[in-house]
Amino acid sequence: MFEHDEVVLEAKHVTRRFLASGGRTLVANDDINLKFYKGKTLGLVGESGCGKSTFMRFLVSLDTPSEGEILYRGKDITKLKGEELRQNRQNIQMVFQDPTSSFNPKMKIRDIVCEPLMNFNRIRKSEKDAACRRLLEMVELPGDFADRYPHNMSGGQRQRVAIARALALEPEILILDEATSALDVSVQQTIIELIVKLQKEKNITIGFICHDISLIQSCAHEVAVMYLGNVVEVLPAKNLSEHAVHPYTRALIGSIFDIGMDFGKPIEEIKGEAPSPLDVPAGCPFRGRCPKATEKCAAEKPKLHQIGADHEVACHLFDKEDK
Repeated sequence: MFEHDEVVLEAKHVTRRFLASGGRTLVANDDINLKFYKGKTLGLVGESGCGKSTFMRFLVSLDTPSEGEILYRGKDITKLKGEELRQNRQNIQMVFQDPTSSFNPKMKIRDIVCEPLMNFNRIRKSEKDAACRRLLEMVELPGDFADRYPHNMSGGQRQRVAIARALALEPEILILDEATSALDVSVQQTIIELIVKLQKEKNITIGFICHDISLIQSCAHEVAVMYLGNVVEVLPAKNLSEHAVHPYTRALIGSIFDIGMDFGKPIEEIKGEAPSPLDVPAGCPFRGRCPKATEKCAAEKPKLHQIGADHEVACHLFDKEDK
């Protein structure tokens, strides 16, 4: 599915460590290797605090990893500085979870949406009104919203404005950080439909952070599952429910609520709580909650390896030498 697609962004051996009190170290991301393909959506899913947002911040150069590379079309963007870094921001843009916190409440929507265009001298001041109306229409908002302030709009409308601003510079890559989690379910669906529509029209590459695996499955082409800073499984989204094999991924799928589900069966749950990132157990980080853990899981950390076409997993149950 993906082997013949064009790779536009790639993370190689990305690790992020933070110093904590008492001389301890928190590893937010541990040797992450992921590829983003042209015109495709990679969904990054996992429980809150697993390191999803930390990783995505590297992609838009809001932070730098302790180790590893982020390659945009073969160039390591973690090394960019000054004007070169500023210019690269035109290629990769981000939509945040709460658009209100990323808007200046004293600015009208016209100024918010057109700010990137003005910063990079894409338009003149006299062209702002026309540019804003064009961008608002792109995200299916009336042009006269240009004269509104953020507080005069609903959550879904503000998120559409955030998408319009992010796409104003026509970036090749768009990062969505929990972009629908603060919205009502009905509004979530309209925003997802808009994102899918714009992706098809503009052939944008998307990185979508989400803790809702059912939502990711509905809009992504590929899914990477994270647990305690580690990618534990990567596979095509369309095969997720049937072909996912990692015990953690299966547990996430089993926890999905569906109105058509068999209520006679017990609801699957993940036993216990995730350990602190400051005290990750040796071996497999999921072994303390895994019903299939073995002695090998405690002794050796599994590596992400391929087990099928476009399917990778980090689990000793699927080590080739054990087959």
